[in-house]
Amino acid sequence: MNKEKDLTWKIKWASTIILMFGMILTSQNLYPYNLPVHIVGTMGWGYVSIVWNDRALIVTNSVALCIFINGMVGYFVKVNG
Repeated sequence: MNKEKDLTWKIKWASTIILMFGMILTSQNLYPYNLPVHIVGTMGWGYVSIVWNDRALIVTNSVALCIFINGMVGYFVKVNG
């Protein structure tokens, strides 16, 4: 395995574990703590999807990232507003 594939493989699995942890936080209703966890995992998968040039994954993770960031912004506007 070359270095780029090795890095992509590590990011893919680390991001998968991070997203699963985010799902656990969501299922336990630990809002907004679940959002930054999902953002990190989604960014990792976004990187992997770009390296793989997989358009379906790029679209899915780009939309998910926007949704999670929107949730964070909405939370901070609500808390500080």
